[in-house]
Amino acid sequence: MIEMIKTGALNTVQDLGRNGYRHIGVSVSGVMDPLALRAGNILLGNDENAACIEVQMFPFRVRFLTDTSIVLTGADCRAQLDGVDLPPWWGCAVRAGQELECRFPRQGARSYLCVAGGIDVPLVMGSRSTALRGNFGGHQGRPLQKGDRLPQGETLSLALPAAGMGIEPPAVAMAHAFPTSASGVVQLRAIPAGEYALFAADHARFWQQSWKVSMQSNRTGYRLAGEPILPDNVVEMRSYGLVPGIVQVPPAGEPIIQLSDANTAGGYPKVAGIIEEDLWRLAQVQPGQFIQLVKSDAQEAIQVAAEIARWLTRLRDSCLPMKRVIGL
Repeated sequence: MIEMIKTGALNTVQDLGRNGYRHIGVSVSGVMDPLALRAGNILLGNDENAACIEVQMFPFRVRFLTDTSIVLTGADCRAQLDGVDLPPWWGCAVRAGQELECRFPRQGARSYLCVAGGIDVPLVMGSRSTALRGNFGGHQGRPLQKGDRLPQGETLSLALPAAGMGIEPPAVAMAHAFPTSASGVVQLRAIPAGEYALFAADHARFWQQSWKVSMQSNRTGYRLAGEPILPDNVVEMRSYGLVPGIVQVPPAGEPIIQLSDANTAGGYPKVAGIIEEDLWRLAQVQPGQFIQLVKSDAQEAIQVAAEIARWLTRLRDSCLPMKRVIGL
């Protein structure tokens, strides 16, 4: 059991998302950074889809009411356990009564608190994720509040050592596969989408300029600020299905990237789609920072997916000796 001591308006219970219901208007929801969740659950010996707490409003503080093990992944939130600093991407045993505090991140935007057994809230449409726009799932269909108590699932999870152990973050372990410009701007690969040809006059600028992530950004979508791109001809479009990563262009010309809580349909022209394998990086970009979109193709996306699969396999293999010790 975990008790919320201090939390923010957008901190929620999430898993990998609610799939298979977009045709009836239900968004995927789920963590914005799936690699952070999967890695944390692997280190704990949980199912990789076990629910966690996604923290995007700081400071965040919880008290553990039972002995358990935890892993913190995602943003480097300068975490402390009973006032003792914890490294980022770190797991350890905790005792009943101890308190964990996450502060505003040095790097990244979202941290993930994974616990042994996962957060045990009811399954709704196959997922424990909080759907904020529909007010269902997660813990009572809402953000976490002070005083909330979250149960943990039954588990044969790994008992992590009190001294702790860490994970090499994906941004470090796969630095060669995830580019950043010389000036430190995160580069996200994207594939031209259905209405790409409408913006022919602005193609070069769309790819070359750095876009600033607007303060009007959230789990529904990231709005980008920069020199607008405009279609060569204005066309009337019917609504079409949306998935996370789609880059739409509203009439003002500043793109919107659809994300986890996005609508399931929309009608703005779509200029590109960020490859799924890069969306975890976008989740860790704070409003006010800059990104650059890099023209890519399906073959490159497949290669990046294979690199991620190898990283996850290495992480699973590194946990095998611990599993053998406790007979999992």
